[in-house]
Amino acid sequence: MVLAEIFPYANLVYDILTVLYALTVLAVIVVVLSENRNPVKSMAWVLVLLLLPVVGLVIYLIFGRSLRGMRLISRSHLRELRRMNDFPEAVMQEEGLNDESLQLVSLVNKLTEPHLFEGNQIKVFTSGQEKFESMLSDIEQARDYIHVQYFIIENDTTGRRLIDLLERKAREGVKVRVLYDYVGSFYFRPRILKRMRAAGIEVHPFMELTFTQFLFRLNWRNHRKIVVVDGNVGYVGGMNIADRYVLGTKKELPWRDTHLRIAGESVAALQYSFAIDWDYTTRQLLTSPVMHYEEAPQRPDHLVQMVSSGPTGRWNNISFVFLKAITLAKRCIYIQTPYFLPSDSLLKAMQSAALAGIDVRLMIPRRPDSMMLRLATGSYIKECLQAGIKIYFYEPAMMHAKVVIVDDEFVTTGSTNFDFRSFEHNFEFNALVYSKEFNRKMKSVFEADMAQCTRVRMGKWKQRPLVQKALESVVRLISPIL
Repeated sequence: MVLAEIFPYANLVYDILTVLYALTVLAVIVVVLSENRNPVKSMAWVLVLLLLPVVGLVIYLIFGRSLRGMRLISRSHLRELRRMNDFPEAVMQEEGLNDESLQLVSLVNKLTEPHLFEGNQIKVFTSGQEKFESMLSDIEQARDYIHVQYFIIENDTTGRRLIDLLERKAREGVKVRVLYDYVGSFYFRPRILKRMRAAGIEVHPFMELTFTQFLFRLNWRNHRKIVVVDGNVGYVGGMNIADRYVLGTKKELPWRDTHLRIAGESVAALQYSFAIDWDYTTRQLLTSPVMHYEEAPQRPDHLVQMVSSGPTGRWNNISFVFLKAITLAKRCIYIQTPYFLPSDSLLKAMQSAALAGIDVRLMIPRRPDSMMLRLATGSYIKECLQAGIKIYFYEPAMMHAKVVIVDDEFVTTGSTNFDFRSFEHNFEFNALVYSKEFNRKMKSVFEADMAQCTRVRMGKWKQRPLVQKALESVVRLISPIL
């Protein structure tokens, strides 16, 4: 018995649904084009919508929507936070910064809260074990409060050590607040959460995925890694809380990453960023007396700006900073990143710098943790080599550091990868350091890493299998929406 005999209007319903679906796809395409996005990204979405019926629409609803202009917290709460955090301004002209650094400072002042912090001491960690032990030591000394925010907190040896300590501090009367990304820390619940809350810890997921919100929240992840202890010590960088950063695994060494311990005025900016994310997640404004900042160290030695970035902002803040720093370069540009999927403007800025004789070096992992991103990154290597960019594969382990060093004074590091997702979809946070001494230190770290790298040569790169080249080209088409 045919369907028409069971349901005489089946063909009509089918035709109506087909027309409605076509109109929906057309409407979405109009929205994509009207948003005036990057043309490459817009065309990628149009192709997905046209070539993948139904599935393409679902993919767009999850990954394609824009949050530009969305307000994370109310205007009144933002005004109150700004009033509470009336940071002192450094007088740039008296700090001896070069013209390029002054331009970057001015750019950041326009993009985000306009503050250049004096009085900062910075310790660099390239070992997860050393960073973790230092952080635990600072948390052990906490007397008022501990604020912890991570993309990933794993339920493993490293994660349990941190949680055990936080529970003990909470029982001692220290105020402990924890934010974690719902997707990044997917296995961080529910038994552990119940235990933490029973100990007195306030712990919440960022953008929790519920049944009704799944399609609209999955793509927007909080990738920040921030810790603040009593307002005078902070941590920021690329390391999450997981064994792979500290102990490694049975098959590989610990991931190579970069993290900073900062003491001084700029810790207030870490606190400010945490407070905004806390307000968005809990609708609680942090106004308790523990929101204080200690006096700066007696021997301050670095000027620092802090930059947050996310899909709700008017500009792609950190992408703009990277672009400006690269275009201002006169001598050298050193970049470390686990994933290299640059926007067209950033790629051209790097190529033009190399073609102009500037020493441009890019360090990426030989074996990244994602095959898709490995293929996407590989699609950019040939055109980088053609322009004279020096590319290095880090061999011992996963290179997860996110560092940009320019000339002799500027360094930025934090949570931001050199890819579309970090620039446009993730909530990120970076420290910008203006210091010749710190620049020299980070260059020495980069050069030490180079000793464990293999430089990519054009002749060898061209010999990779034809199948790999084809896959790279295919993945390149969708790289703007990865």
